[in-house]
Amino acid sequence: MAGLTPQTPWPTDITLHQGSRRLEVSFTDGKSYSFPLEYLRVYSPSAEVRGHGPGQEVLQTGKRLISIEEIIPVGQYAVQIRFSDGHDTGIYSWDYLKELGVNQDEYWATYLNRMEAAGASRDSH
Repeated sequence: MAGLTPQTPWPTDITLHQGSRRLEVSFTDGKSYSFPLEYLRVYSPSAEVRGHGPGQEVLQTGKRLISIEEIIPVGQYAVQIRFSDGHDTGIYSWDYLKELGVNQDEYWATYLNRMEAAGASRDSH
């Protein structure tokens, strides 16, 4: 959240599409991103997922069919998302959501490569 500045684009609209499992976020800079819920879950900014430093990330598996139970505003700078698997400790600041949008193709490819290297599945067992 240290990246928030007066120039940080802020969301103008956040729309949850449960049927297609996507969260659409539009920003003040005119850009919009459609996030698969699985992507948001596996890139949660929580310590449980990211660890406490580089190299401590925990690969999230079995999240293909994840859904969002609740989106909770956190002040004027973020939202907290409660997922159907009970995970709710990630605080998605506006700058982090923007980062996830800008880098979505790269981050998703990295995730899929990590899953393949680990022999893991996106489906729950």
